[in-house]
Amino acid sequence: MPLRLTRKLLPHPLLSTLLVIVWCLLINDLSLGTVVFGAILGLLIPISTAAYWPDRPKITRPWRLVSYMLLVIWDIMVANVQVAMIVLFKRNDDMAPNWVLIPLDLRSPEAITLLAGTITLTPGTVSTDLSADGRALLVHALDAADPEAVRDDIKTRYERRLKEIFE
Repeated sequence: MPLRLTRKLLPHPLLSTLLVIVWCLLINDLSLGTVVFGAILGLLIPISTAAYWPDRPKITRPWRLVSYMLLVIWDIMVANVQVAMIVLFKRNDDMAPNWVLIPLDLRSPEAITLLAGTITLTPGTVSTDLSADGRALLVHALDAADPEAVRDDIKTRYERRLKEIFE
């Protein structure tokens, strides 16, 4: 099949695959009919929305996206326990909520959005604002005695990996 036809039928292969998986998970069934209908959705939705993605992101290392997702899931589980411990055992006077400014090396809007979403999904932190020039992200941390350590952790743990995936 020529590359041009493949691009028209499958403009976003990762999105198509993700739609099939999400459909099967939503229906909670792995029958042939569910997979076929998920495949139909996985083909039609990206084709019908392709016009809205003129500058689609270039994912240079898609296999690293899987390891990034596993890391984020692990960090969410660990942060849930940490926040529970803070809520249950730490007095309000002992907490150190802080605003942390994260200078960004990322330039892709999709990568920045993924970083902001990752921070917000992780309990205890929330992304609140992106600077007008897109070069800094403002994050609120529930308990951060050392804001610089939080900044460095986010940059090395998440931003560095996203830079490898998108750039």
